[in-house]
Amino acid sequence: MSTTVIVVIDGFGVGAMPDAGALRPGDLTADTCGHVLDHCRASLGRPLRLPALGALGLGLVHPHPDLARRTSRPVAVGRAALGYPGADTFAGHQTMMGADFSRVTVAPLGGHLDEVSGALKSAGHLVEPLPGQPLLLVDGAVLVHDNLEADPGINWNASARLDDMSFDRIVSIARTVRAVAPVARVIAVGGHADGALATYVRDGDGGTVGLDTPATGFYRNGGLQVRHLGVDLDHTGQLPDIAARAGLPVTLVGKAADILACEAAVRRPAVATAEVLEHTLAAVRGGRGGQGGLVVANVQESDLAGHQQDTGRYGSVLEQVDVGLTELMGLLTAPGDRLVVTADHGNDPTIGHAYHTREYVPVLIHRPEAAGIELLPDAATLADVGATAAAALGLDVAALTTGASLLGRGRGAP
Repeated sequence: MSTTVIVVIDGFGVGAMPDAGALRPGDLTADTCGHVLDHCRASLGRPLRLPALGALGLGLVHPHPDLARRTSRPVAVGRAALGYPGADTFAGHQTMMGADFSRVTVAPLGGHLDEVSGALKSAGHLVEPLPGQPLLLVDGAVLVHDNLEADPGINWNASARLDDMSFDRIVSIARTVRAVAPVARVIAVGGHADGALATYVRDGDGGTVGLDTPATGFYRNGGLQVRHLGVDLDHTGQLPDIAARAGLPVTLVGKAADILACEAAVRRPAVATAEVLEHTLAAVRGGRGGQGGLVVANVQESDLAGHQQDTGRYGSVLEQVDVGLTELMGLLTAPGDRLVVTADHGNDPTIGHAYHTREYVPVLIHRPEAAGIELLPDAATLADVGATAAAALGLDVAALTTGASLLGRGRGAP
């Protein structure tokens, strides 16, 4: 049986969508891929070493002097619009797996303080408003606040220092918030900060107020723990569940293990890129015994580098991922095998802010048995990526809530 691997390079956009400037006009110049390549050539004195991404056709999707303009591999290449409002990892992955996220509720926390406070008090928590700010301090340790790393009003966070409260208690508080939250995601975050969290509160866009998580040191100091609590969805219409019901092994790696639902899946959560790649390769090797199956892996450190506006780190992550992609292509050689490399949104580290950027994302498909290159039309939604994977696995694409296979809709390379 064939194996399909979807590798999501988190935050790896290939140029602004037409509506990218609706919230921040400057985002119309966003180009995560191009700007990282330009910066790294200038700082390193050499181009990034990305032979696998070149072979997969990234340079056909995003022409750039540092990317190969041709490939001898029989790939299918294109780009996808996001298919959901804003630019968000949770919404991006849920859409990619076949959920209809076109009507995500946008709701800054400040308009819902009374119901959130009431729910927390009913659950026995001490709740205090932070003086002069539309956010809540729970049990003297947990800040409930707008997420400032995605577009305003899409996500809320419940954040605390692990020195002050266990992560299980943070998650419990986040679950209480989730029960009354109208937004796509409530994120429980625990880490080790450089100081008191209240000192890192700042204004965001669109009237939001929240914790500047990168500034706290959570991402630098080690021990970061995160739990994503998403809005209720019909997961039976998503790719992992459909694959599992068809008897295929399903493995979710990295952040995908945290945010995608599938009771039958093997979960391999990880943040470090080396660990994500190790788990992904192990899952493919394990499936070579004849079972095949679906692997969905998220490389998170690219997104973290974008939030930290650290272009050099972003480039280093891309080079590390590229090595892993070479190994994956070396394993996925049987007819019907697929390696799909894509992203969930952009996160341009040069744009001047720490938010995600609303960009097209690459769709690079390794298909070893194909006769030539297929240039795909722009997909209107990430759901088409999941539908393409479903078709490769021989699953019923119509069982997905939304999405249509991309293969066969393109044209040959000139």
